[in-house]
Amino acid sequence: MLTQIQETLKTLLCSAVEKLYSITMSPTEIVTEFPPRPELGDLAIPVAFELAKRLKATTEKKVNPRQIAEALRQELGKVDGISRFEIAGGGYINAFFDRSTFVTKLNSDIAPGEKFGGKLIVEHTSVNPNKAAHIGHLRNAVLGDTIVRMLKATGEQVEVHNYIDNTGVQVADVVVGLKHIEKKSLSELESIDKFDYYCWDLYARVGRFYEEAPDNKQLRAEVLHALEHGQGEVAELADYVSTRILKCHLKTMQRLDITYDVLPRESEIIKLNFWQTAFEKLKQAGAIYYETEGRNKGCWVMRSEGNKSESEPDEKILVRSNGTVTYTGKDIAYHLWKLGLLELDFNYKVFYTYPNGKQVWITTPELTEDRPGFGKATAYFNVIDVGQSYPQHYVKLGVKLLSSNKQIDKSAHLAYEKVVLTPRSARELGYELGQEDAHRSQISMSGRKGLGVKADDLIDKLEEKALAGVTERNPELPQEKREEIAHILAVGALRYYLLKYTRSSVIAFDFDEALTFEGETGPYIQYALVRIAGIFRKMADIDVSSWLTNVSPEKLTQLLSMKEEATGWDGNYLWSLLHFAAQLNDVLRTAIRSLEPTHLAKYAYQLAARFNEFYNKSAGMPIYKVVAEPDLDKRMLLVLIVDYVRRQLTLALQLLGINVPDRM
Repeated sequence: MLTQIQETLKTLLCSAVEKLYSITMSPTEIVTEFPPRPELGDLAIPVAFELAKRLKATTEKKVNPRQIAEALRQELGKVDGISRFEIAGGGYINAFFDRSTFVTKLNSDIAPGEKFGGKLIVEHTSVNPNKAAHIGHLRNAVLGDTIVRMLKATGEQVEVHNYIDNTGVQVADVVVGLKHIEKKSLSELESIDKFDYYCWDLYARVGRFYEEAPDNKQLRAEVLHALEHGQGEVAELADYVSTRILKCHLKTMQRLDITYDVLPRESEIIKLNFWQTAFEKLKQAGAIYYETEGRNKGCWVMRSEGNKSESEPDEKILVRSNGTVTYTGKDIAYHLWKLGLLELDFNYKVFYTYPNGKQVWITTPELTEDRPGFGKATAYFNVIDVGQSYPQHYVKLGVKLLSSNKQIDKSAHLAYEKVVLTPRSARELGYELGQEDAHRSQISMSGRKGLGVKADDLIDKLEEKALAGVTERNPELPQEKREEIAHILAVGALRYYLLKYTRSSVIAFDFDEALTFEGETGPYIQYALVRIAGIFRKMADIDVSSWLTNVSPEKLTQLLSMKEEATGWDGNYLWSLLHFAAQLNDVLRTAIRSLEPTHLAKYAYQLAARFNEFYNKSAGMPIYKVVAEPDLDKRMLLVLIVDYVRRQLTLALQLLGINVPDRM
């Protein structure tokens, strides 16, 4: 109902502006805000201020925004769902809703907003397949998965990619370790348990191997050369390593209910001539040039066109003087394919099947008949850490230089900052801290040195701590049930912790803070819904819909407006709870426009906090007793409000990828 009122108002205001001032505006240009208190209105519209600026610019006459607001109010007249308008401040048009109409038309569906249009590709996770995933990769995956959920909820067609760099330096280093440190053959690797953990330690040892004898780095170059040609024992060993570890990564992310549609591999970008085709297109378009002098002599280079840091170079090498292609060059080729600009396609085969039957495909060098229809998107979103902002700028630039489609401008690099640990959490994971580290506010990690938090270890520790709490509160439950609840709580705690911060914030992860039932945490929000479920277990036979059909509009308005000193009933307080619960659509649209899931996470917490305030009043004072309320109309309204909060909060958590147990 809230979204419907907003859309109706915006359309009517556009018509009024056109009629009164001969200015054309689109509904998307009309901004709406929510006043802080119900006595100030339910919707505030500052359009008069924008119109005053435009009129001054065209007529050079200063126009009072308040006069514009008054004229627009008169032109609007009576609007369905709105009881009255008031002009406030310097020129706000404040709308007061017809509360009875609002309540009778409540719904919990996500209304589609302005769409991007066409297929969208979201690329996230993209862990190098050379060792176990770590906590930073979890932030990437949770961000990407939540953005996918948000986009799909509004009706967008979304394809999820997890790009696999199976020919890069990291995989090459593990192969060096297997051949020259461990001296293991391919057949000997089958018996190694927790292979991703084994390679984690080996990768760190290879780093030390290079430090001890710098000449050893030549072994890396030899392996990389073999990988480029894609044949022989070395290439076979690298393929085994990357494929087996990739399956470990998929199982790790599956624990957080994160899945993918396709796994494009870098090896196929090389073998199927994606880069060579892109290279020719870039040359023909004059997008790159061959440098004949200076530090980049012998290289193919792309010049920048703004949108990058002033401290970064004005050009990016795509092909080195030795003829090898940089990561950015191969990434440009991949993104041209994403947008259907390469006139080539991968070969595909099914790589993995999730428990629900969903299949994830992988690219393959072998010719196959399957053509699942991947790629050919309108725009893309890449979730990649902030350290990759410089090359990502050139990836988008390369794509734009070969296409005149303005839709590509909507594509974006969704940069995020790193995840670190508090000293307390580092100790809980078994790290011995020196005196200096023990007094730091955060402990940074280094995969090259083997210092980091493996994703599965983190999830295991969260489940272990959650299980202890569940067992203490519910000792009578079977072990399997307690473990199920602990898993849901652990996932909720982790996902919420990684989403409540803006992408530009460094996160210092702390177990105790993530799992507490107090404050801004996943379990706090989950507990609000468990409380609501407890209320409805006591009222299983209540029929609110029948009551709502028969109650008079006058009675509904009275219940949502009156204030009774004797009983403590406050209709405005209840209305504000209902009104806030109805704002989910607006919050979701804001989160999508900014591609910041934190808006949705903050809203879920605030709605849970408002419900808990209501619930605690019910428990601690003779107000809003819900189940025991003697007045039928009051009791039914309270049940309606609690049920609506439940539906909206459940939907918000689903968008965040968080489930709710039946008890905690």
